[in-house]
Order: sequence, then C-alpha cells, then structure tokens
Amino acid sequence: MAEDSRVVYGGGAAEISCSLAVSRAADKLSSLEQYSFRGFADALEAVPLALAENSGLSPIESLSEIKARQASENNPNLGIDCMGRGSNDMKAMNVIESLHSKKQQIALATQLVKMILKIDDVRSPADSIE
Repeated sequence: MAEDSRVVYGGGAAEISCSLAVSRAADKLSSLEQYSFRGFADALEAVPLALAENSGLSPIESLSEIKARQASENNPNLGIDCMGRGSNDMKAMNVIESLHSKKQQIALATQLVKMILKIDDVRSPADSIE
C-alpha cells in the first residue's frame, strides 16, 4: 500500500482557503443551492475561529484579517498565529497537517451534518404534540 505523504498547512489555513473557494463557487450559483455552499463555507471557518479564540486572540478579527490577506495576497498558506510569533505564514513556520487526515476530518464532519439533517427531515409536526 502506497502512503500519501502530501501535506496541507495548518493554523486553519487550509480551512480558510477552502472557505474562500466554496464562497467563490456560491457566487456563481443562482439557485437555492448557493445557500448550502455559503453554509458550508461558514462551517469551514469554525476551525480557525476556535484556534484564534483558544489562543487568546480576537476570533472574528483574526479570521477577517487572514481571509482578507489570503484573498488579496493569493496566499493559501496564511493561518492563525497561535504561538504569537508575528507571522501568519504557516509554510514559513512549518505548521503542517497530513492531507489524508484533513480530507477525513472534512468528510466525517460532512457525513455528521447529513445525518443530522436526515433526522430532522424524519421528524414531523405531529411528533411534537403530546
């Protein structure tokens, strides 16, 4: 079995980059599907928000700054500087995660949401009357 040695940059950089890409895709849709895309993009931002908050940073301010910089500088390596080193470049700081585990995390989170939505669909107004 061949191992996949590819990596993505940590610090929420991958999630922010994916969120920006999903938001751009949503902008191209005119159907109701665009709301699902936007919801998915927002959900991806939970990781960098949590990293910033757990590091004592202002979560919304930190995320907004990094998102704007990723977009304007076209640099997907920018993430949350949890260590306070003064750099948001995760590549320069050697903050990496395996691509395989990142793909698994996103797939499992997506499956969980689909299961929750399926459960919500099964419920009916008659179920809540007692």
